[in-house]
Amino acid sequence: MSFWEGLWRGREAQYESGSAATNAIELTKRRPSVSLTKQGAATGNLRVNLSWRMRTSDIEGRSKKGGRLLRHPLKMFQPDVVQAHTQGVVNVDLDIGCLYELVDGAKGVVQPLGSFFGDLNGPPFVKLSGDDRFGSPSGETIYVNLDHRESIKRLLVFVYIYDQTPAFDRTHAKVTLYPSNGPRIEIDLDERAPQARSCAVISIENVKGELVVHREVKFVYGFQAELDRLYGWGLQWGRGYKAKVGGK
Repeated sequence: MSFWEGLWRGREAQYESGSAATNAIELTKRRPSVSLTKQGAATGNLRVNLSWRMRTSDIEGRSKKGGRLLRHPLKMFQPDVVQAHTQGVVNVDLDIGCLYELVDGAKGVVQPLGSFFGDLNGPPFVKLSGDDRFGSPSGETIYVNLDHRESIKRLLVFVYIYDQTPAFDRTHAKVTLYPSNGPRIEIDLDERAPQARSCAVISIENVKGELVVHREVKFVYGFQAELDRLYGWGLQWGRGYKAKVGGK
């Protein structure tokens, strides 16, 4: 963990907002959009959290086996079929990032890769709190300072797998938005895309002064450059690296 990552983890509580909301809005294909402005949540710090946990074939296998035994009790006397360990635990490092475009035309990205952590109180008014390598319950968090919403034209929050085997289908990943007011907003990355390396999760657009959150959930097989082309950002991309943690 770098110095800056540790610093911003330590100060994360300073930017917490909206975490007391007890209800949630789930964005789905049938209900893909919600207006932050209409629910009175277009001010303060919008917290955007990525959380995930791995699923293993062992856990799923035991669950399925238990269900089969309930339906066919005589099968409990049959020996188990020995299987190879090719479907064991997969090590996946999910990262959250955000493409931004400001009203003045400035464009860029906030992400762990390349240590582009952003700035909350100055342009782009988007800040990454840290880089979670291990899928901990707290996950990774991006903050958006909506008190400067008039400077923000559009944001695209995305998730990508850093330098590991593509395995979105082996994770239970979720992006949750905690506005300053009203219910939290949840987007599950539950579509099957086993070979995808990146996913555009949500867009936040300033539409004539109204901030609208829209569910995207579009998986791509490349990385940020492919998301850029898909959404017409027009940035130049190169190979980036992250500081090693624990010998990784």
